[in-house]
Amino acid sequence: MTISLIWGIVTAVCCCLWFILGMRRRQMGEPPLENGLIPYLGCALQFYANPLEFLRVNQRKHGHVFTCRLMGNYIHFITNPLSYQKVLCHGKYLDWKKFHFTTSAKAFGHRSIDPSDGNTTENISKAFIKTLQGDALESLTEAMMKNLQLVMRPPVVPESKMPAWVTEGMYSFCYRVMFEAGYLTLFGQDLTGQAEQKALILNNLDNFKEFDKIFPALVAGLPIHMFKSAHHAREKLADGLRYENLEKRGHLSELVRFLNGMLSTSDDMEKAKIQLAVLWASQANTIPATFWSLFQMIRSPEAMKAATEEVNKTLKNTGQKVSFEGNPVCLTSMQLNAMPVLDSIIKESLRLSSASLNIRTAKEDFSLHLQDGSYHIRKDDIIAFYPQLMHLDPEIYPDPLTFKYDRYLDENGKAKTTFYSNGLKLKYYYMPFGSGATICPGRLFAVQEIKQFLILMLFYFELEFVERHVKCPPLDQSRAGLGILPPLNDIEFKYKLKRL
Repeated sequence: MTISLIWGIVTAVCCCLWFILGMRRRQMGEPPLENGLIPYLGCALQFYANPLEFLRVNQRKHGHVFTCRLMGNYIHFITNPLSYQKVLCHGKYLDWKKFHFTTSAKAFGHRSIDPSDGNTTENISKAFIKTLQGDALESLTEAMMKNLQLVMRPPVVPESKMPAWVTEGMYSFCYRVMFEAGYLTLFGQDLTGQAEQKALILNNLDNFKEFDKIFPALVAGLPIHMFKSAHHAREKLADGLRYENLEKRGHLSELVRFLNGMLSTSDDMEKAKIQLAVLWASQANTIPATFWSLFQMIRSPEAMKAATEEVNKTLKNTGQKVSFEGNPVCLTSMQLNAMPVLDSIIKESLRLSSASLNIRTAKEDFSLHLQDGSYHIRKDDIIAFYPQLMHLDPEIYPDPLTFKYDRYLDENGKAKTTFYSNGLKLKYYYMPFGSGATICPGRLFAVQEIKQFLILMLFYFELEFVERHVKCPPLDQSRAGLGILPPLNDIEFKYKLKRL
């Protein structure tokens, strides 16, 4: 009892010392400050419970710029979208790599991939751009279209034996189809046979789900060794991505081959864990984005009608015919880009479901000059945008919680790019993929994948919800800050092959 009392006194004294010495004091010219009451965590519990509401409350309290302590970091939130461009103009004072590279190393278990640390000889960010855009994008798009149809099209069966309705969770369906097709597109096909390949994919899918489940905890700084099954799943995934295993597969993507070549100073397991980072980046947001795009399209009769008309028109213009036999349908990047209705459906779906956190770290003390004034920023502090605030702003997007399939179409049916805040035209009005130097290099491919998936679903299947008046599932806030939020619960739908 005496020992317990002593420990209680010591704990109380430490807390008092932290309140006296450990809390930052706001200095002249700095944004309003919220330290929170819990050492190290600061405001983290309130933020992660409901980031959008937390930021709105502080926005009403402090204005468009304020500072919060989260997990030991001081983060300056910039909430006025008119200021986003001005933040990006301070690029020489801001480092976008430090946080992202450190987080990647913690989550996937590899060494730093920042060239300044000496572990890589080339800029890995430029490598992603080189292998995910331009001519490389065209070959990725072609491969993904074939692989989606490999997964979705059944073996040839007589029309009399065509299967009836199949009922499945829509999120589970999207997860299964997009993971397999995406894995084959990036990491090639097993040359030993279809049965072996299917078994490998299913095993990888299970391990990916197990690892991805605790990913928010890894980003928050918890060590993976606290999660035994997830740690085992990560190591199994990485082992399958060793070069000695990849070289036995056919049709490896240029991205995978290029990374293996440029990481010359890394051993085989280091390379594999960086390939695992690529796998996660290619799947973790694309899968929920695919779900929301399919869900919202089916749920809106107007969207379904407009999308079907656009898809049929595109197919007719290419002179191709949809069938379960012969060559799969092939659409080029140019043809996919010329589909504004599907673009708008995808954009609107992502607007409603994205909760990314755009982060940059201050390299040195400097003055940040914004629309709302100038602020002193300390070295190693973080500047952050939370675009969901903008995406759900009723001034920018009237009736913001309602899905409107044509919100990103102008009066001529072309892409709409003009949106306003406070009467001023916004340069940044849609940011599910980040912004500036931190914008996702694979965003073009991600949109192409989702669009291909929607096209093929409309080509090959009849689609219905099990419940006639299905409700939109809530967003899973546990992944706030990481990108597209998955549904908190799955939605049952049914599908059956069309009689083509």
